[in-house]
Amino acid sequence: MSKSDKIVITGGAGLVGQNLVARLKDRGFRRITVIDKAATNAGILREHHPDIEVIAADLATDNGWQGALAGAAALVHAHAQIGGLDPAEFVRNNQTASERVMAAAVANAVPYVVNISSSVVNSAARDDYTETKKVQEAIVAATGIPQVILRPTLMFGWFDRKHVGWLARFMERVPVFPVPGTGRFLRQPLYAADFCNVIVAAIEQRITGAYNITGQERIDYIDLVRAMKRATGAKAVIVRIPYGLFALLLRTYALVDSNPPFTEKQLAALVTPDVFEVIDWPGIFGVKATPLQTALDETFRHPVYSKIALQF
Repeated sequence: MSKSDKIVITGGAGLVGQNLVARLKDRGFRRITVIDKAATNAGILREHHPDIEVIAADLATDNGWQGALAGAAALVHAHAQIGGLDPAEFVRNNQTASERVMAAAVANAVPYVVNISSSVVNSAARDDYTETKKVQEAIVAATGIPQVILRPTLMFGWFDRKHVGWLARFMERVPVFPVPGTGRFLRQPLYAADFCNVIVAAIEQRITGAYNITGQERIDYIDLVRAMKRATGAKAVIVRIPYGLFALLLRTYALVDSNPPFTEKQLAALVTPDVFEVIDWPGIFGVKATPLQTALDETFRHPVYSKIALQF
């Protein structure tokens, strides 16, 4: 693939997209088009990368963006509804929007797709995100376009607005940080920078197939919280509280926030005893896995990017 080829990223103003644009430019790619419905986040992307094309559009309803796929050598299918309380939003953003994007990809003869799926498709969890991501994979596969399916585990990194990023910002603001139950829930967090390097390698090498991109280090949730505390320098005291009380607090918060950063369903997914396959993706894609504590330090100590919080 030539560095002058055009790359289109849907949902490109989110966690993966913001990091991916920086990595693509580092590799010499300049013809980058991002489509994202979050106008505020799109504005942040434009501010830091004024040399790329950024289109603010809702893939599920708007028109006019489809022509942006013309001449694209690769499409990174990265938009997704990750959290929220309304099941219809998951269908709208993970299924309807994907159907429209794939129709545009076929119409514009896009030759290659990087489909950002999720490890949840192999999870024991049953929730709106998991079920709609399964459908989304099938929608992309049905096009017949050569593609790679990447299934990352829980990600963190620059521009992380949910999960680890939100938890870290919360930890910096409160004197006491609650952890549900024992906190001994196995996690396999993945550094977004490493994942984006995998995406870049897939584009450059036209890799196809399905790959579970799992964090190389296993860590209990409570130990991850402690590692975040070291990285941020937060002073909060980490306190275990009963699972039921934690769930009640989330339900109460949801009464005053229609789009909470962490929901009771996500709490249930947190404690689901999943162990995801760890493959040699550093060897397959030719990238280096960053040690977990180093990755957390890079995430929360960057002089610019660590201060940017994207819109929910």
